[in-house]
Amino acid sequence: MKLYQIDAFSKSVFSGNPAAVCPLEEWLSDTVMQKIAAENNLAETAFYVKNSDNYEIRWFTPKIEVDLCGHATLAAAYVLFHFENHNNNLIEFYSPRSGNLTVTKTGDLLSLNFPADTLEPIPLTSQITDGLNIKPIQAFKGKSDYMFLFNNEEEILNLDPNFEKISKLAVRGIIVTAKGNNSDFVSRFFAPQSGINEDPVTGSAHTTLIPYWANELNKTQLSAIQLSERRGYLECELLENRVRISGYAKCYLIGEYFL
Repeated sequence: MKLYQIDAFSKSVFSGNPAAVCPLEEWLSDTVMQKIAAENNLAETAFYVKNSDNYEIRWFTPKIEVDLCGHATLAAAYVLFHFENHNNNLIEFYSPRSGNLTVTKTGDLLSLNFPADTLEPIPLTSQITDGLNIKPIQAFKGKSDYMFLFNNEEEILNLDPNFEKISKLAVRGIIVTAKGNNSDFVSRFFAPQSGINEDPVTGSAHTTLIPYWANELNKTQLSAIQLSERRGYLECELLENRVRISGYAKCYLIGEYFL
């Protein structure tokens, strides 16, 4: 069976966020897909099945199935556009957990259209911030994650997370963010409880980040950098109750796996 490895939110290999993409004729069992994702040992493996005019898509970390994944959706779209004979510039995905998701292609730029997250402020308790060596100035809770606001980009770079403590929080992961020096905002994402200590580039986290920073900066089009070791560069736009997350991708590997 065919497998692709794509570096998403990057113009070159060895940066951005690597995702595995597995096109399927029909769904494998949940157990087998989880084992494939564990064997791939990447932040996410995307599986999709063509269904009439759209593609049903699901995402697995090495440990769990997740509700939404941006970079692996971008990677799956790249595979369809470049290798799997999708013949127009719009792809309609459907996720049983997140609904309708589209990807459009403009030249080499791929744009995800995802539902925007909703945020509520929460108290800055030691229980939720104990895993960070620098204390945030504000805390929020989205659908899946905590989001912590910091004073500046340097604090985001200097964070040294305690993954054991973070793994005990009852959320998918934590987003840390601040205004950027060379972009509108920067972020990092830690999710040891989902099997990923630090995700290189997290498209789904930007469904939370974009509405927040659009409101804070009073603008709907934003530039973002995820400050992981591999770095990720995203062009973002708020579209009322949805967001557009755009970036580039490169193919690193095409192979086969055997069941």
